[in-house]
Order: sequence, then C-alpha cells, then structure tokens
Amino acid sequence: MVQRERIADSVFSFQSEVYAQVNAGAVIGPNWAVLIDTLALPEETLVIRDFIEQEINVPVRYVINTHSHADHAWGNCYFPGATIIAHPLCRQYLDTTGKEHLKNAQKDNISFRNVKIVLPHMTFDCGELNLRVGKKNLRMIRLPGHSSDNIGVIVEEDRILFAGDAAMPLPYIVDGDIDDLTQSLKYMSNMGLENIVQGHGDIILRGEIDGFIKDNLTYLSNIRRVVRKSSRRKYPQDVLDTTSVEECGKSRVLIGGLAAELHRRNLRALYRQLYGEIPVEPDYEYYYDDEEE
Repeated sequence: MVQRERIADSVFSFQSEVYAQVNAGAVIGPNWAVLIDTLALPEETLVIRDFIEQEINVPVRYVINTHSHADHAWGNCYFPGATIIAHPLCRQYLDTTGKEHLKNAQKDNISFRNVKIVLPHMTFDCGELNLRVGKKNLRMIRLPGHSSDNIGVIVEEDRILFAGDAAMPLPYIVDGDIDDLTQSLKYMSNMGLENIVQGHGDIILRGEIDGFIKDNLTYLSNIRRVVRKSSRRKYPQDVLDTTSVEECGKSRVLIGGLAAELHRRNLRALYRQLYGEIPVEPDYEYYYDDEEE
C-alpha cells in the first residue's frame, strides 16, 4: 500500500500505491522525527506512523504540511502530540474549504469517518523557517504556484527538496497561478539539489533535475499559448477540448493515468486566470436543431 525509500541517512520518502503516487517524507533524529506531509488515506498515514514510532522507535514531534490539499494534510489528526507547521494560508484553507470537503468525503467513504481537520499550530509567511533535527537542518521556503500556500522543505546537508505539489510530473495550477509556478520552478533549478521529492510521482535525481524543470516550464508555456489561441475564437472551449496533453509535451499516462483530466482542468483554469471568465462553449443542441431544419 505504501512504498518506502531511504533517500539519505535518516531521510525517507513514502509513496501511495493507491492514490495518484502522492508522496510524504520523514527526517529522523536521535530522539524524535519530522514528518513532511501525510498521505491520501488514513490507513496509509498509519503505516508511516507505525514505521517511525514502532520500527524506528521515536515519536513524531513535528508535521510540516506543504499545502492544505487533502492528500497532504488530512492525516494531521493521527499525530496528536505533534506541532503542525505550514503557511498561514494553509491554516486558512483547512479551516474553511478543508472542513467542507472532509464532510463531503465522509458521506462517500467510510475510510474518512474518524478523520478530523487539525489546523497548523505554527505558521510562517515571509522569509524562511529553520528546524534542526539531530544533525540535519530543515529549511522551509515558499514555493507557490500549484497553490498559494505551497511551501518546500530543504534538507540542507543532503540537498534534498521536498517540494510539495510545486513539483509534479504534470504541473497543476487549478488552485494556483501559472506565473508563480514558473518562478518556483526556476528557483528550484538554481538550488544545486541532489534530489527533488515531488508531491506526486517518482523522486527526481540530480542528473534529471534540469530536464524535469525544462519540461515542466515548456508545458506551462505551451498551455499558455493554447489558451491565448483559444481566446481569439468564437468558442474558446472548442480549442481547449481538442488540444491534448501530448500536444503540450506531456504523456497522458502520468500520475496514474490522471494526466489527461488534470490537463483539461489546467486549460480551463488558466483561461479563467487570464481572462476572468469561463471559456464560452458552443451550444451543440442548437447546432443539431439547426441542421434538422
């Protein structure tokens, strides 16, 4: 259910085998551990907790939420003794839309019946926040774009970045901003990293980082071009619906086969971001009636 990988000494990643290859991480100190994000389902988060607290035999003292989305933050409740750290907007979103979405999820899936939203206890907005874990220094930085509350966590000694959803096999901007994400990706490229742990997908290795960032920047540039092209048409949605993820430089098999749907949402969201409205769709029923006449 959960794949575990040791990235460096005392640094682990955990990937869901159930939902969209979502990742979490942990940095283990001699007396306590820091968890970076939780996974999508309660039973997956409990697997991580059992590994840290029973196999390694240290408590989780801090949980860092890279952002407020359910698959990264709803597991906070399974670490009642931990201090939760996040961006202030993460706290705000969990307290509003997060609680609303959880109520809906609990109606549809009994797995969430015991989940409770636990809000971050400590937040930072400007600058950076540092946390020492044994011999490791964790540096928390802002990486907006996927969402306005997204942060990253750098394990400085190992040059590992837990990027949250600022790094994904397919950039996703529905809750964010394309310009912010572009800047975050460029910022990552100048960090001299050894590894990037994406919010979803496989770990990016040092020799892959430049190509990964270039590919994601190219995709963002391509969808911007498509949306601008669509705005010059009477029915923009026609262009958005017929431009595939492959035409914009990505594969539809990414993120467990979700890429095509996420791409479709990206195009609609970007149109709304750039032009302040939902793209106009043709009235196909009208077309059909007109032809019948």
